[in-house]
This record gives sequence, C-alpha cells and structure tokens, in this order.
Amino acid sequence: MSVADIRGILFDKDGTLIDYEATWRPLNREAAMFAAAGDPELARRLLEAGGADPHTGVVRADSLFAAGATPEIAAAFIAAGSPYGLDLLVPEIDRIFRTATTAPIRPTVADPAGLFRRLRDRGLKLGVASSDGEVAIRATLAMFGLLDLVDFIAGYDSGHGHKPNPGMVYGFCDAAGLAPGAVLMVGDNRHDMAMGRAAGCGLCVGVLSGTGTVETLASLADLCLPDIGGLEDLLDGAQRA
Repeated sequence: MSVADIRGILFDKDGTLIDYEATWRPLNREAAMFAAAGDPELARRLLEAGGADPHTGVVRADSLFAAGATPEIAAAFIAAGSPYGLDLLVPEIDRIFRTATTAPIRPTVADPAGLFRRLRDRGLKLGVASSDGEVAIRATLAMFGLLDLVDFIAGYDSGHGHKPNPGMVYGFCDAAGLAPGAVLMVGDNRHDMAMGRAAGCGLCVGVLSGTGTVETLASLADLCLPDIGGLEDLLDGAQRA
C-alpha cells in the first residue's frame, strides 16, 4: 500500500514522542536500585539485564528497557538476582516509571501538539501504543496537550497484549474504523516495526530519535526518518505524486 492510502497513524511513545534518554536513564537506575533492595552491585547487574550500560545509563536498542513491558523487565530483574517477586516488583516499577509524568520531559519535536493537529486536519486518525502502562501514557500525553488529539491509547495493561504482537494495532483499527493496511506504524524500536508487520500495517516507519538505529530498524522498516517531524513531508510527497 502506498503512503497515499494511509488513513491513520499509530505512534510509539518513548523515543518516538518523547526524548528517551533524558527521561528514562534516571528512572531505569531507580527501578534497578529498588529491585536490588539497595545493593549497588546487584543494581549494576540488573541495569545490565535490562539493557542499560551501568556506567553511562545508555540503553541498547531493542533491549528490555527500550522496548519491554514492566512485567518483562521485572521478570528479568528476578532472573538476575532481585529478591522480590513479580507481585511486588511490577507495581513498584510501574510506580517509579509513572514519575516520568511529573518530571521535566522533552518531546522529540518542538511542538508535538501542533504536529498532531495538522495530521488530524488531514483527516488522519491518531493513536498511541506503548509498552508503558496506560495511566502513565495518558499523563504524558496530557503534559503535551495531546490527550484530546488521539483516538486510541494502549499500554501493556490495556488488554491488547504486548509488543511485538499485533493486538495494539488491531485495537487501534477497531477504535478508528480502519483496516490494518490503512495504518502507518511509527516507532524507534524493532518491536514497533515487528508489531506493524505482524498486523499487516500499510507502512512501518522507523524514527531515529530514540534507541533504534538505521542498522537495527532497516530490516523491518519501510523507511527511517530522523524524527516524527518528517511525517508531514512524507505525506506531502504522496499527495504530489
């Protein structure tokens, strides 16, 4: 399907709408330290298990911190030595991650609300699908004036399954009245692209504003853009063609 046939865009959140490194480095450290019961050496191992460099905090593309849901991160922490169980770790890690909504967060483009309004003015349906929890997603979107501009929101706990399974795309399609082939999936990790492929999205676009790179995304993405600001030029090019 060509870009001209796209009727909806489903966005990942972290690394796609918001600056991943600025937001999540300290929170990943806090989650690891909690899961380690305050043991610095164990926290270092837990950071590595999640995919973060324990010294710099930089997160590997497609690692658990970059793309995993909270239960997956918690399970990896337990396997790496955390003394806690899932019943405690999952809600506590979610609590820590929700503090991202009360700290200064940088968007990946200067005016995300303006971009979303212009996309809606084109008649496009918009959704957000993240491995974060739904409460945190909604709070983040509200911070940037995006909450009333989206037709669908899904987190790992919204009942649509986890990435890279296609359930979130299908949920967006049901909410927006679209076929998967009319959806553009945009994200910064292979999980996002794999979800779009599994669902039969018409276009999968990788962005380089998060933890993914051209090398990690190219085999699954139809194309890569520096950030979501390039979507308008992509759509304009389809209109001129």
